[in-house]
Amino acid sequence: MNDWESFDVVVPGSTANLGAGFDSIGMAVNRFLRMTLSPAQDLKIDIQGKELESLKDNSDNLVVQVIQDAFQEMGRKMPGFRLEMKSDIPLMGGLGSSAAAIVAGLAAANHLLGKPWSQEELLQKATRIEGHSDNVGASLFGGVVVTSWDGTKVDAITSSPPPLCLVAAIPRFPLATSKSREVLPEVLSYKEAILGSSRANLLTAALLTGNWEQLRVGMNDRFHQPYRLSLVPGLEQILEEAYEYGALGVALSGAGPTVVAFTLNPEPLSAYLKGVFTELKLPADILLLEPCTKGLHVDLTKVKDRSTLLRN
Repeated sequence: MNDWESFDVVVPGSTANLGAGFDSIGMAVNRFLRMTLSPAQDLKIDIQGKELESLKDNSDNLVVQVIQDAFQEMGRKMPGFRLEMKSDIPLMGGLGSSAAAIVAGLAAANHLLGKPWSQEELLQKATRIEGHSDNVGASLFGGVVVTSWDGTKVDAITSSPPPLCLVAAIPRFPLATSKSREVLPEVLSYKEAILGSSRANLLTAALLTGNWEQLRVGMNDRFHQPYRLSLVPGLEQILEEAYEYGALGVALSGAGPTVVAFTLNPEPLSAYLKGVFTELKLPADILLLEPCTKGLHVDLTKVKDRSTLLRN
């Protein structure tokens, strides 16, 4: 007999790195993974929406994998449940789809297990699964998250997101994080490492103090973007020209292929980005995103129609 009630899980997507904050700075955005879990005799998965279309065979569902692993870790048998999922976070698009799935799976498991883990422990677990802390930290806490992970422990500081518009250009081709990481160098020169570190410091200071003029330099990364230019058509051009159209700072979002730019005036920047990809004959979605102040949310389902959450 099931002794738990249906509950909802909502997790925001994220943009990470923001240029020089490679694997350490993330910001939650208003794209969401939404789930409802309801008691059932066996595992049943209901995938809704085009973003998760490729997961409908249920053979590679990261959320379920995370829940199963969590129960195994605790020496408990996973109960049957119906999982309803909908997401408007592009898969392999650089807006934190895998991080959102990991956080959602851990949150669901934590709820089913009686909440043995704190938010801090969820961050540590999510980072170990994801391999870096910026996206999962942003999805978990919301706002801007500045993190440091030494391979064993994550330290994190959260802050309110900047009151700026965020224009995202999402080319319609998937770019696996594994492929994007293959092009990165194993070693940086001492001089280059110092330059990259100084820009990450400047980026952090700009975000925390509201000095938006310094975003241009702070987001001019040396750790990963120079090596990923060939993976995203138009990226090099955008990084050079977007400032002429109102960008305050431009960066490859996560591992790509999404490109994001902070701005006070999104219209000319959106038109410019659309024009770049039109010239390249590469379909791309141009979106106006908002920083998201809230992170993970888990709550008992309060509506009889369980699909209400998924339609919002």
